Amino acid sequence: MTPQHILITGASSGIGLAAARQLGQAGHRLTLPCRDQARAEALANQLPAGPATPVCDLADLATVESCASALLAEGTPIDTLVLNAGLQYSGAREPRWSSQGFELTIAVNHLAHQALLQRVLPLLLASPRPRLVVTSSEVHDPARPGGRVGLPAGLGSLAGLRRGAGAGMVDGHSSFNAEKAYKDSKLCNLLMARAVAARLGRSATPLPVLAWSPGLVIPRGNGGFFRYSRQHNPLGQTFFALLARDLLRVSETPERAGALLAHLATEPLAEGLHFEYRSNQLVGPGRLRFAPCQPSTAACDDALAADLWELSAALVGMQAGEQGGARRTAGA
Repeated sequence: MTPQHILITGASSGIGLAAARQLGQAGHRLTLPCRDQARAEALANQLPAGPATPVCDLADLATVESCASALLAEGTPIDTLVLNAGLQYSGAREPRWSSQGFELTIAVNHLAHQALLQRVLPLLLASPRPRLVVTSSEVHDPARPGGRVGLPAGLGSLAGLRRGAGAGMVDGHSSFNAEKAYKDSKLCNLLMARAVAARLGRSATPLPVLAWSPGLVIPRGNGGFFRYSRQHNPLGQTFFALLARDLLRVSETPERAGALLAHLATEPLAEGLHFEYRSNQLVGPGRLRFAPCQPSTAACDDALAADLWELSAALVGMQAGEQGGARRTAGA
């Protein structure tokens, strides 16, 4: 396969790092935004072929803008944009806040990703074979096992986002719940993916969009996705990992999930593909099957997707149909 230029968020650990290793070994050109300079240098040193590792802190929209502006100035088309970074701080009783005053889960998992997507969209559409890959989770769906544990995902009328900075939850009515905040952000990921696919599907430059759920991914050790949750409940998270990974065998490894992501980023696509959701679902102890499936009812709500896109664009300082450009306001 012809080497491609692939940008991946969340590539310094977990699924993203596993995918980056495999894609780098296959000869693809990688751009891997990192939260700070120390992470950028560490990542560049452990991957083959010297990937670009610009600083882009998803908890600060100003650095997202700076990173995107540098990429636009360079002008190299992006063949695949992978919005993969994710944050969850389960067990916390109080919300954390981004630099612009948004609850940290929705800021990192959704708002920063839409900001980055809109800003680098000209580079993506400059590719002869562009695609967008968005990492979601089955917990967005109250009908799936992961979505049934605890409070279900639900965005209501987006009252929290309409309020702007300072709202603890997207729906604006719930008391802060870290687990629900994560589920809501994963629902937002799917709605954002549907929204951009629909918008560009109506234009002369359609964009194939693949959204996916990697399943329950539990690494060994203290790194990876659960590193934030362990700060609040280290014994509980360790017990959960041992139970799910080693006894019940219902989890996926970062390496296998990374291989799925690498394949999504480079596989030949069916002609005319518009939007597709795939999930890595448990079919038996130690057995998962990765296949297209239907997301939740809420994730298929086109009106909600359009509302979320327009509102999120305004919150990150852009117009709904804007591409590239400089941020005018944030947190308004």
